[in-house]
Amino acid sequence: MAEVVRMPKLSDTMTEGVVAEWHKKIGDDVESGEVLAEIETDKATMEFESFLDGVLLYIGIEKGQTAPVDAVLAILGQKGEDISALLAEVASEPVGESASSEPKVDPPQLSVAPVAAPSAAPAPIPVSVSQPSDNGRLKASPLAKALAADKGIDIQQIAGSGNGGRIVKRDIDNFTLAAAAQTSVAAGVENYTEEPVSQMRKVIASRLSESKFTAPHFYLTMDIDMDNSMAARKQINAAGDVKISFNDFVVKAAANALKRNPKVNSAWMGDKIRYNNHIHIGIAVAVPDGLLVPVVRFADTKGLAEIGAEVKDLAGKAKAKKLQPNEWEGNTFTISNLGMYGIEAFTAIVNPPDACILAVGGIKQIPVVKNGQVVPGNVMKVTLSCDHRVVDGATGSEFLLDLKANLENPVRMLV
Repeated sequence: MAEVVRMPKLSDTMTEGVVAEWHKKIGDDVESGEVLAEIETDKATMEFESFLDGVLLYIGIEKGQTAPVDAVLAILGQKGEDISALLAEVASEPVGESASSEPKVDPPQLSVAPVAAPSAAPAPIPVSVSQPSDNGRLKASPLAKALAADKGIDIQQIAGSGNGGRIVKRDIDNFTLAAAAQTSVAAGVENYTEEPVSQMRKVIASRLSESKFTAPHFYLTMDIDMDNSMAARKQINAAGDVKISFNDFVVKAAANALKRNPKVNSAWMGDKIRYNNHIHIGIAVAVPDGLLVPVVRFADTKGLAEIGAEVKDLAGKAKAKKLQPNEWEGNTFTISNLGMYGIEAFTAIVNPPDACILAVGGIKQIPVVKNGQVVPGNVMKVTLSCDHRVVDGATGSEFLLDLKANLENPVRMLV
């Protein structure tokens, strides 16, 4: 008997997905566990394995198309089976609603403009690119090829950022922006470009708007003397093969401080407050489409070298959109570091379900007073954004004092 395969919910924030590629065509045999299609979510492009045996009788979402979670992805059944009645049944369902009795949460009401073919394809901008190939064949995802064709872009002129130089969707999006920036505009003529909102950007807009306008934020800023941490980092990096960053010091210092201040390691749950006994620290990572937050689990139990290696691995996966759900879910506290961009200080929006997020600025050399003398010092500003429903000023201040003590005396983190 034919059965419907629906668009899977591959992450806790996913409301719709894009079929990046089909690995089977109509009439092909499909075995349980075989990869049926690749689905692009708001956070990653993931392989979707069939959980049924049968023949692929119907494809409901073509490659490159977007559809809500639970939309009809495909129908599997016996070869030659009549599925007209089943098609009529699913066609009568509201879009995105499955036959399941489980209640569904409506996706955020954010409109998405479809990618329309331009009336006149713009001339491609000459760019000198060493094009990756595999036995002379262009390496590009089907979705990237479709988007390039829709936008009139010569895909041969695009450098790929995917695995092995493969051209992916973000390369098309970024090339469109670069092309727009290079387009000459006559003086006095208004001009603009528009882009569809990506899956990731829609989720960022929804979650952070909800956080900012629902959670009453307040902010605590503190200066931290980084002289000792800088000296310790230099000695550690000179002694071993593992290279430790200042961000790794911050992650370890925050994990130890959370252990001493469990009320900061908490979440607002509506009718109750959850105090987490485990410490999972999310690390905000900038990616071409927006922002991802991979999670270092049980950070308080890990040493600096282990944290450093894990953060590097997770950041690489995030930028390649290869994170798995268990690598981005479950954070109890978040760190956002913009110090590498020369930012001195900033405030961040609390990342639900966390009660707090730590914004980390760059280390700046300024005059400081030590032992009654004005001397050069290396100071880093940090700002703790707090959900006032959960964390009060004194609670957040005590956490920052412990964080400061850890970074100013890093030997505390090594014992």
